[in-house]
Amino acid sequence: MTAPATDAHAGGGRRRFVAPPREDVDAASFRHPLFGEYGDLLDLAAAARWPEIEALNARMPASGPRFARQDAALLTDGLHYEERIARGRIATRPENWHDLFNAMVWMRHPALKHALNRQQCRHIARMGTSERSPAQQALTQFDETGVIVQVSDPSLLDLWDRHDWTALFHANAERWHDGGIAAVAVAGHALMEQVLVPARLLVGKCLVVLGDPAGAVARVAASIAAGGILAAPSELRPLPLAGIPGWHAGQGEAFYAQEGYFRPLREGRVYPPPL
Repeated sequence: MTAPATDAHAGGGRRRFVAPPREDVDAASFRHPLFGEYGDLLDLAAAARWPEIEALNARMPASGPRFARQDAALLTDGLHYEERIARGRIATRPENWHDLFNAMVWMRHPALKHALNRQQCRHIARMGTSERSPAQQALTQFDETGVIVQVSDPSLLDLWDRHDWTALFHANAERWHDGGIAAVAVAGHALMEQVLVPARLLVGKCLVVLGDPAGAVARVAASIAAGGILAAPSELRPLPLAGIPGWHAGQGEAFYAQEGYFRPLREGRVYPPPL
């Protein structure tokens, strides 16, 4: 999606997030673990100058849609953003962090992005563009702030589902490094944009794959494409990303006791089984 990013900070209401100018972004921001799987694409973000649309298309898989400069001429086609993608063009604003990171996710996870687009188009065809179904809201939330988490130890998923954050992150810190649980893919380009502000506390909206991490992204993409998941936003598990060991400075029991960020489980809240 190319709508302006909303603030993913846990505290306060949702509000429009304004990313810092390119010249004000510290290059150290791109060493954050959130960018771990995007290493070979980070030159697009870390270079002194914004990449041209042609440079983005040169990095796109040949089978994918093409990035197109979002200008008045492009928008005269009257198409919804998602419908335009289905016809082969991704409207992309120049010199814009949100759209640049969206492009990078397309480059890294084209099957996932295609699946999200197809489902959005299916709902648009059924409902039109004046209303949005719960499924469209879920698809958008995952597109903007989605993380795919692999869990091999079901006891860790139980801690997560109970919002026992101290146990999940602090007492089991080593399990985030030995394969017990791991964030295997960051799909949310709004998260990438907001991590440019140092020390920001972000929350990912997660889909969980149980078992071997190999093929986790492909499994999620296939499930989305089949319409088997993301029927409503409640299917997405919130994960305070700053709690992941090594993802934020100053982690400790006092840090995880911040209820404004590490929120307790809401009464009646139940999460769906993992994939």
